[in-house]
Amino acid sequence: MKKTLSISSKEVIHHLKMSCNIPQVVEEITIQKIIVDTANSAGITVTEDELQQEGDRLRFAKKLVKAADTWAWLKAHHLNLDEFEQLVRNKILSEKVAHHLFADKVESFFYQNRLDFITAATYQVILDDYDLALELFYAVQEDELTFPEIAREYVPDSQLRLSGGYRGIQQRTDFRPEIAAAVFAATPPEIIKPIATSKGVYLIWVEEIIQPELTEDLHKQIVTDLFDSWLQQQVQQMEIITSFDSKLDNQVTEDSLIQA
Repeated sequence: MKKTLSISSKEVIHHLKMSCNIPQVVEEITIQKIIVDTANSAGITVTEDELQQEGDRLRFAKKLVKAADTWAWLKAHHLNLDEFEQLVRNKILSEKVAHHLFADKVESFFYQNRLDFITAATYQVILDDYDLALELFYAVQEDELTFPEIAREYVPDSQLRLSGGYRGIQQRTDFRPEIAAAVFAATPPEIIKPIATSKGVYLIWVEEIIQPELTEDLHKQIVTDLFDSWLQQQVQQMEIITSFDSKLDNQVTEDSLIQA
């Protein structure tokens, strides 16, 4: 039989303080207020149909197939139906405000920053010895070795070793600056000369340089990035005053009863 443990809102707030999470929570509250104020100023609203569709998407994402699953999830997160609707409304409002502010700026941003969206498919081996890296580099150039053979010998991570050192498709910002310059100047498929860094000597096979296209997914990502940057600027320009209601601190509600 489970024991009943009572946790008050005062204890929750105290824990947030002790875990140093108050600044993060305050920033999230501030951001939500900024979004709501911006939506009100722009006349942006959320329809019942939008609420229903987004609610269904959220339940699908959380695998809440049955009504009982939804109720259990709400209980676990101390939410009632009205609060769940508010959660869904906030998500929709955030997306609509982001679209309102930045959707028409995406294309110009994309072309002005096109180089940042070029990606590269690479294989990497990190060594400790530059002379060894240089020897392996020339061995590949002379067809005495293949890059997968080098990876099998010198990559310690088992999964990376099995994939031949494949690091996936990465943007310029995913690489160290000195590495990015060499990678994106390569003529694939090509091994580039070893690059010595503070983390070791990089031996890299550039499989492909992929020119960017403004796809729907990239369009959404740019809107999100621009919006996030804008929100941070708004937060930094604000003087935020926080206060905690002593009545709330001493209140023990039904939602604060946790089964232990």
